[in-house]
Amino acid sequence: MTFNYDVIVVGAGHAGCEAAAAAANMGSKTLLITMDMNKIAQMSCNPAVGGIAKGQIVREIDALGGYMGIVTDRTAIQFRMLNQSKGPAMWSPRSQSDRARFIECWRGILENLPNLYIWQDTVRELLLDGNTVCGVKTYMGVEFHAKSVVLTNGTFLNGLMHIGRTQIRGGRIAEPTATGLTEQLVSLGIKSERMKTGTPVRIDARSVHFDEMTEQPGENDFHKFSYMDTSHRVLKQLSCWTTFTNEAC
Repeated sequence: MTFNYDVIVVGAGHAGCEAAAAAANMGSKTLLITMDMNKIAQMSCNPAVGGIAKGQIVREIDALGGYMGIVTDRTAIQFRMLNQSKGPAMWSPRSQSDRARFIECWRGILENLPNLYIWQDTVRELLLDGNTVCGVKTYMGVEFHAKSVVLTNGTFLNGLMHIGRTQIRGGRIAEPTATGLTEQLVSLGIKSERMKTGTPVRIDARSVHFDEMTEQPGENDFHKFSYMDTSHRVLKQLSCWTTFTNEAC
Protein backbone atom coordinates (compact mmCIF):
# COMPACT_ATOMS: atom_id res chain seq x y z
CA MET A 1 0.00 0.00 0.00
CA THR A 2 1.33 3.44 -0.97
CA PHE A 3 0.65 6.53 1.14
CA ASN A 4 2.65 9.15 -0.76
CA TYR A 5 1.59 10.74 -4.05
CA ASP A 6 2.23 13.76 -6.22
CA VAL A 7 -1.46 14.64 -6.52
CA ILE A 8 -4.54 13.63 -4.52
CA VAL A 9 -7.98 14.28 -6.02
CA VAL A 10 -10.93 14.18 -3.61
CA GLY A 11 -14.24 13.24 -5.22
CA ALA A 12 -14.84 11.18 -8.37
CA GLY A 13 -17.57 13.15 -10.10
CA HIS A 14 -17.08 14.49 -13.61
CA ALA A 15 -14.54 17.11 -12.50
CA GLY A 16 -12.64 14.71 -10.27
CA CYS A 17 -12.35 12.08 -12.98
CA GLU A 18 -10.97 14.62 -15.45
CA ALA A 19 -8.58 16.10 -12.86
CA ALA A 20 -7.21 12.70 -11.84
CA ALA A 21 -6.83 11.55 -15.44
CA ALA A 22 -5.08 14.78 -16.44
CA ALA A 23 -2.62 14.59 -13.54
CA ALA A 24 -1.84 10.93 -14.22
CA ASN A 25 -1.42 11.47 -17.96
CA MET A 26 1.04 14.29 -17.27
CA GLY A 27 3.20 11.89 -15.29
CA SER A 28 2.11 12.60 -11.72
CA LYS A 29 1.59 9.74 -9.31
CA THR A 30 -2.10 10.35 -8.57
CA LEU A 31 -4.62 9.09 -6.01
CA LEU A 32 -8.36 9.50 -6.60
CA ILE A 33 -10.45 9.15 -3.42
CA THR A 34 -14.17 8.45 -3.76
CA MET A 35 -16.91 7.40 -1.35
CA ASP A 36 -18.19 4.70 -3.73
CA MET A 37 -16.20 3.18 -6.59
CA ASN A 38 -19.44 1.87 -8.08
CA LYS A 39 -20.68 5.42 -8.63
CA ILE A 40 -17.70 7.05 -10.29
CA ALA A 41 -18.96 9.85 -12.55
CA GLN A 42 -22.54 9.19 -11.45
CA MET A 43 -25.07 11.15 -13.54
CA SER A 44 -27.15 12.35 -10.60
CA CYS A 45 -29.51 15.03 -11.83
CA ASN A 46 -30.04 14.21 -15.48
CA PRO A 47 -28.50 11.50 -17.70
CA ALA A 48 -27.39 14.14 -20.21
CA VAL A 49 -24.08 15.70 -21.21
CA GLY A 50 -23.82 19.06 -22.91
CA GLY A 51 -26.64 21.40 -23.80
CA ILE A 52 -26.61 25.17 -24.08
CA ALA A 53 -23.15 26.51 -23.10
CA LYS A 54 -22.17 23.17 -21.49
CA GLY A 55 -21.84 21.42 -24.84
CA GLN A 56 -19.01 23.73 -25.84
CA ILE A 57 -17.24 23.04 -22.55
CA VAL A 58 -17.28 19.30 -23.23
CA ARG A 59 -15.56 19.89 -26.55
CA GLU A 60 -13.00 22.16 -24.90
CA ILE A 61 -12.26 19.32 -22.47
CA ASP A 62 -11.86 17.01 -25.46
CA ALA A 63 -9.42 19.44 -27.10
CA LEU A 64 -7.34 19.46 -23.92
CA GLY A 65 -7.10 15.67 -23.86
CA GLY A 66 -9.95 14.92 -21.47
CA TYR A 67 -12.32 11.97 -21.61
CA MET A 68 -15.87 13.28 -21.11
CA GLY A 69 -16.58 13.53 -24.83
CA ILE A 70 -15.17 10.08 -25.52
CA VAL A 71 -17.16 8.48 -22.67
CA THR A 72 -20.32 10.27 -23.79
CA ASP A 73 -19.99 9.04 -27.37
CA ARG A 74 -19.44 5.47 -26.20
CA THR A 75 -22.51 5.49 -23.93
CA ALA A 76 -24.93 7.74 -25.85
CA ILE A 77 -28.55 6.70 -26.32
CA GLN A 78 -29.51 9.94 -28.06
CA PHE A 79 -27.68 12.89 -29.62
CA ARG A 80 -29.22 16.20 -30.70
CA MET A 81 -27.86 19.51 -31.86
CA LEU A 82 -30.03 22.03 -30.02
CA ASN A 83 -31.09 25.48 -31.32
CA GLN A 84 -30.58 24.69 -34.99
CA SER A 85 -33.42 27.10 -35.82
CA LYS A 86 -31.00 29.86 -34.82
CA GLY A 87 -27.56 30.80 -36.11
CA PRO A 88 -24.55 28.43 -35.82
CA ALA A 89 -23.19 30.35 -32.82
CA MET A 90 -26.25 29.20 -30.86
CA TRP A 91 -26.06 25.52 -31.78
CA SER A 92 -25.43 23.33 -28.76
CA PRO A 93 -24.62 19.60 -28.79
CA ARG A 94 -26.41 17.48 -26.20
CA SER A 95 -26.33 13.75 -25.58
CA GLN A 96 -28.40 11.47 -23.38
CA SER A 97 -26.33 8.60 -21.98
CA ASP A 98 -26.99 5.24 -20.40
CA ARG A 99 -26.26 6.09 -16.75
CA ALA A 100 -24.91 2.64 -15.84
CA ARG A 101 -22.72 2.38 -18.96
CA PHE A 102 -21.39 5.90 -18.32
CA ILE A 103 -20.07 4.85 -14.90
CA GLU A 104 -18.72 1.57 -16.28
CA CYS A 105 -16.88 3.32 -19.10
CA TRP A 106 -15.32 5.99 -16.89
CA ARG A 107 -14.20 3.45 -14.32
CA GLY A 108 -12.65 1.28 -17.03
CA ILE A 109 -10.63 4.24 -18.30
CA LEU A 110 -9.43 5.33 -14.86
CA GLU A 111 -8.50 1.85 -13.67
CA ASN A 112 -6.27 1.35 -16.70
CA LEU A 113 -4.41 4.66 -16.62
CA PRO A 114 -0.75 4.40 -15.59
CA ASN A 115 0.12 6.46 -12.48
CA LEU A 116 -3.50 6.52 -11.27
CA TYR A 117 -4.73 4.76 -8.12
CA ILE A 118 -8.22 4.74 -6.55
CA TRP A 119 -9.11 4.55 -2.85
CA GLN A 120 -12.70 4.10 -1.59
CA ASP A 121 -13.15 6.24 1.50
CA THR A 122 -14.26 9.71 2.66
CA VAL A 123 -11.84 12.55 3.32
CA ARG A 124 -12.56 14.25 6.66
CA GLU A 125 -9.69 16.74 6.86
CA LEU A 126 -6.69 18.19 5.10
CA LEU A 127 -3.20 17.64 6.51
CA LEU A 128 -1.30 20.89 6.90
CA ASP A 129 2.36 21.79 7.23
CA GLY A 130 2.05 25.36 8.44
CA ASN A 131 -0.05 27.06 5.76
CA THR A 132 0.69 24.40 3.15
CA VAL A 133 -1.61 21.46 2.37
CA CYS A 134 0.45 18.27 2.41
CA GLY A 135 -2.18 15.52 2.37
CA VAL A 136 -5.53 14.25 3.63
CA LYS A 137 -6.95 12.12 6.42
CA THR A 138 -9.93 9.83 5.79
CA TYR A 139 -12.83 8.56 7.89
CA MET A 140 -10.97 5.26 8.25
CA GLY A 141 -8.07 7.13 9.81
CA VAL A 142 -5.74 6.65 6.84
CA GLU A 143 -3.32 9.50 6.10
CA PHE A 144 -2.18 10.11 2.54
CA HIS A 145 0.52 12.66 1.72
CA ALA A 146 0.92 14.58 -1.52
CA LYS A 147 2.52 17.65 -3.05
CA SER A 148 -0.92 18.98 -4.00
CA VAL A 149 -4.57 18.21 -3.22
CA VAL A 150 -7.46 18.91 -5.58
CA LEU A 151 -10.95 19.17 -4.06
CA THR A 152 -13.82 18.22 -6.38
CA ASN A 153 -16.34 17.31 -3.71
CA GLY A 154 -19.53 18.55 -5.35
CA THR A 155 -22.73 18.44 -3.31
CA PHE A 156 -21.51 16.03 -0.64
CA LEU A 157 -19.86 18.51 1.73
CA ASN A 158 -22.45 18.93 4.50
CA GLY A 159 -24.98 17.91 1.85
CA LEU A 160 -28.65 18.64 2.48
CA MET A 161 -31.48 17.31 0.31
CA HIS A 162 -34.92 18.89 0.03
CA ILE A 163 -37.78 16.57 -0.93
CA GLY A 164 -40.92 18.66 -0.80
CA ARG A 165 -40.82 20.18 2.68
CA THR A 166 -38.70 17.36 4.07
CA GLN A 167 -34.98 17.88 4.59
CA ILE A 168 -32.56 14.94 4.68
CA ARG A 169 -28.82 15.09 5.16
CA GLY A 170 -27.00 13.42 2.26
CA GLY A 171 -24.98 13.95 -0.88
CA ARG A 172 -27.42 11.99 -3.03
CA ILE A 173 -30.50 9.96 -2.17
CA ALA A 174 -29.50 7.01 0.04
CA GLU A 175 -25.89 8.28 0.18
CA PRO A 176 -24.33 9.93 3.26
CA THR A 177 -23.12 13.50 3.50
CA ALA A 178 -19.43 14.24 4.03
CA THR A 179 -18.66 16.13 7.23
CA GLY A 180 -15.52 17.58 8.75
CA LEU A 181 -13.87 19.03 5.68
CA THR A 182 -16.22 22.02 5.35
CA GLU A 183 -15.74 22.96 8.98
CA GLN A 184 -11.97 22.84 8.55
CA LEU A 185 -12.06 24.97 5.40
CA VAL A 186 -14.20 27.56 7.20
CA SER A 187 -11.75 27.60 10.12
CA LEU A 188 -8.98 28.34 7.61
CA GLY A 189 -10.84 31.43 6.40
CA ILE A 190 -12.53 29.98 3.32
CA LYS A 191 -16.16 31.07 2.87
CA SER A 192 -18.76 28.30 2.60
CA GLU A 193 -22.19 28.62 1.03
CA ARG A 194 -24.67 26.17 -0.45
CA MET A 195 -25.50 26.01 -4.16
CA LYS A 196 -28.83 24.55 -5.21
CA THR A 197 -29.09 21.75 -7.72
CA GLY A 198 -32.31 20.20 -8.94
CA THR A 199 -33.03 16.54 -9.62
CA PRO A 200 -36.12 15.74 -11.72
CA VAL A 201 -38.47 13.01 -10.63
CA ARG A 202 -37.91 9.53 -12.09
CA ILE A 203 -41.04 8.32 -13.89
CA ASP A 204 -41.88 4.69 -14.62
CA ALA A 205 -42.38 4.48 -18.40
CA ARG A 206 -45.24 2.01 -17.84
CA SER A 207 -47.24 4.85 -16.27
CA VAL A 208 -46.74 7.30 -19.15
CA HIS A 209 -49.32 7.88 -21.91
CA PHE A 210 -46.87 8.20 -24.77
CA ASP A 211 -49.73 8.47 -27.26
CA GLU A 212 -50.57 11.87 -25.77
CA MET A 213 -47.01 13.16 -26.09
CA THR A 214 -44.81 14.45 -28.90
CA GLU A 215 -41.91 12.22 -29.89
CA GLN A 216 -38.53 13.91 -30.09
CA PRO A 217 -36.12 11.57 -31.92
CA GLY A 218 -32.39 12.00 -31.88
CA GLU A 219 -30.07 12.61 -34.80
CA ASN A 220 -28.27 9.63 -36.26
CA ASP A 221 -25.90 11.61 -38.47
CA PHE A 222 -22.19 12.30 -38.17
CA HIS A 223 -22.44 14.39 -34.99
CA LYS A 224 -20.66 13.32 -31.84
CA PHE A 225 -18.82 15.04 -29.01
CA SER A 226 -15.22 13.93 -29.33
CA TYR A 227 -13.07 14.96 -32.26
CA MET A 228 -10.80 12.03 -31.50
CA ASP A 229 -10.91 9.00 -33.77
CA THR A 230 -13.37 7.11 -31.60
CA SER A 231 -16.34 4.98 -32.57
CA HIS A 232 -19.76 6.44 -33.21
CA ARG A 233 -22.75 5.62 -31.01
CA VAL A 234 -23.07 1.88 -30.49
CA LEU A 235 -26.02 1.60 -28.10
CA LYS A 236 -29.66 1.50 -29.16
CA GLN A 237 -30.85 5.06 -29.78
CA LEU A 238 -33.96 6.17 -27.89
CA SER A 239 -36.38 9.05 -28.33
CA CYS A 240 -37.27 11.78 -25.87
CA TRP A 241 -40.92 12.73 -25.35
CA THR A 242 -42.34 16.21 -24.88
CA THR A 243 -45.42 17.19 -22.91
CA PHE A 244 -46.94 20.52 -21.92
CA THR A 245 -48.94 21.81 -18.99
CA ASN A 246 -52.24 23.67 -19.37
CA GLU A 247 -54.74 25.67 -17.29
CA ALA A 248 -56.58 22.56 -16.10
CA CYS A 249 -53.29 21.00 -14.94
